[in-house]
Amino acid sequence: MMYNLTDINTVKNLLSRHGFTFRKSLGQNFITDPTVCPKMAELAGITKDDCVLEIGPGIGVLTVELAKRAKKVVAVELDARLLPVLARTLDEFPNVFVVNADVLKTDLAALAAEHFDPADRVFVCANLPYYVTSPILMYLLESGVPFAGLTLMVQKEAGQRLTAEIGSRDAGAVTYAMRYYAESEMLFEVGRQSYTPAPQVDSCVLRLTPRKAPPVDVEDEAFFFRTVRAAFLHRRKTAVNGLSAELGLSKETVAAALTEIGLSPTARAESFSMEQMAALARKLRAAR
Repeated sequence: MMYNLTDINTVKNLLSRHGFTFRKSLGQNFITDPTVCPKMAELAGITKDDCVLEIGPGIGVLTVELAKRAKKVVAVELDARLLPVLARTLDEFPNVFVVNADVLKTDLAALAAEHFDPADRVFVCANLPYYVTSPILMYLLESGVPFAGLTLMVQKEAGQRLTAEIGSRDAGAVTYAMRYYAESEMLFEVGRQSYTPAPQVDSCVLRLTPRKAPPVDVEDEAFFFRTVRAAFLHRRKTAVNGLSAELGLSKETVAAALTEIGLSPTARAESFSMEQMAALARKLRAAR
């Protein structure tokens, strides 16, 4: 039986039949705008020869659209209560495999090796829970799995941060970390009225294209990312404060390193170019 998963009454009846109630702690908001998921799946650029990793399928609204377009879809769902619901809504799609797991505790390389062929192009397409957007995004990018592209629905504010220009006021630590691995673009916005229950914020859909190589040379990736996080620790203050506190260096040492790479000791992290951030990490690593 094919369900209309964007019809609110159908959704309520389906969930009620399985005794399902929403949990705010899991960031559960299901899409009921019928235009969103088809558009998202289409813009992901998936073909019949491609495979997809979906995170948090919910009741399967996006999953159905992906299954129509892809060779195979592996959907990782944390909430075991949704498994019987997904068994019903995805019954007509033998190319979908649901894995009950926490994606942040899953060996993605092993998952990919188990479900996908080495020659497959594998895409990520997901409506990410707001409360773990950045951790999941970085986990995906750092997994070592050669994803062909990532199309993600995220909170609008997070999307603006992820697509911000490096060196602009909208840039944050996650902007620099993400840009180390991928290019990003915003595809379209999704209003809060597109969900049930309606969240308090709007969303947007992004496309990330992984880079073949990082845009800057970094001697120690772990220390580079630590430097980025430290620089943005006190966003409204100068970068010296967070860098000194988090890296265990004196403010004088940090200020000297900033001066050596052509930045003012009073500069804020949001103004740094990617090259300057990498150069700063090299200087501070050597000063420890």
